[in-house]
Parts: sequence; C-alpha cells; structure tokens
Amino acid sequence: MELGSERIVPTPKIVNCPQCGLPVEWTPENRYRPFCSKRCKLIDLGQWAAESYRVPVEPRDADTEPDPTE
Repeated sequence: MELGSERIVPTPKIVNCPQCGLPVEWTPENRYRPFCSKRCKLIDLGQWAAESYRVPVEPRDADTEPDPTE
C-alpha cells in the first residue's frame, strides 16, 4: 500500500434533535436533519404554523422611523 492512498472518513457530527433531544447524525443522508424523524419535523412545522414560536423584534421608534403604511 502506498503512503497516502487510504481515505480518511470523518466521523459525522452528532447533534440533538431540536424537538425530542435524541442524538442525530448530521449527514446528507439524514433527510430529516436536524430532526431525528419525519414525526419530529412535522411537530416543529405545526408549532410554527400555530404561531407557537415567535421571532423577537424591537419596537419601532415612532419619532425616528417613518411609518411604511403612510
């Protein structure tokens, strides 16, 4: 065997499923990443659709910013 002819396969990164917390391999083959399953992915989608998640925004300062509806 020649020096340098062997391939080094990196160990896949392990992350926790954001829904249930199970460990998940972060690989292109994992079609549900970062989730562990279709079930967890759909639960998360349902929570977004039900507006259970909110993206925080800072209140607009009425004195310095124009109202975009005017």
